[in-house]
Amino acid sequence: MGRTAKRPLMPLLLIGVGLLILIIAAASIFFFSRDGQPAQSDLPNQDIPYPNISRVDLLTAKQAFDSGQAVFVDVRDRVYYESGHIPGARSLPLSELESRVEELDPNQWIILYCT
Repeated sequence: MGRTAKRPLMPLLLIGVGLLILIIAAASIFFFSRDGQPAQSDLPNQDIPYPNISRVDLLTAKQAFDSGQAVFVDVRDRVYYESGHIPGARSLPLSELESRVEELDPNQWIILYCT
């Protein structure tokens, strides 16, 4: 009988947060206007999925969140959100995003993520 090794949560959390850069994909176009929003970097690299979509680096996202300028929205299904998420992040599953978009403040920087 083999023993199952527990995986440390920290590496998984770091990977998930690192994916934040890649996650602000298709839905971000819907939410973001460049006027009055914190600086975002456009990465024209063709190796990056959806190269025309603005991304934000982790430090900028965290600073905006910590200062109240941004809100993190976890777009995973509720069961995944409940199993772990960024503290303070809102749950808004991608399958419900279009019908619940009015729940988000259009004047706030909305940072979508999933892991």
